Amino acid sequence: MSEIKTPYERIGGEAAVRKLCHTFYQIMCDTTQTQLIRALHPKNIQISEEKLYLFLTGWLGGPPLYTDIYGHPRLRARHLSFSIGIEERDQWLYCMAQALKTMDLDELFAQQLMSSFVQTADFMRNQPDQQ
Repeated sequence: MSEIKTPYERIGGEAAVRKLCHTFYQIMCDTTQTQLIRALHPKNIQISEEKLYLFLTGWLGGPPLYTDIYGHPRLRARHLSFSIGIEERDQWLYCMAQALKTMDLDELFAQQLMSSFVQTADFMRNQPDQQ
């Protein structure tokens, strides 16, 4: 009987989550079509990258680093001051999809992660659909 691993363990632990977060923000900063969400972030992206790393570590089943420092993530509440519509959601998801492609992950696992990111990103929307 094999031991069941958390997504955090399956992705590769600390080094892999750090790589994913770094690649995510590198893509966001370097891609023309993601400048709308880049503009929502501080000029120094390192703080955002570290917070994403802390959050994803716990979200994936690793140590609760984010909650140890900042308390409950209250993800939607913390993002209410930002206008997040379909375009912002899709730009964020584009960056994450591209970052995931750089990881050496089982295809099914990568699809499951992306599905979870889609649900979470859609939950973050706080602007009505544009007609």
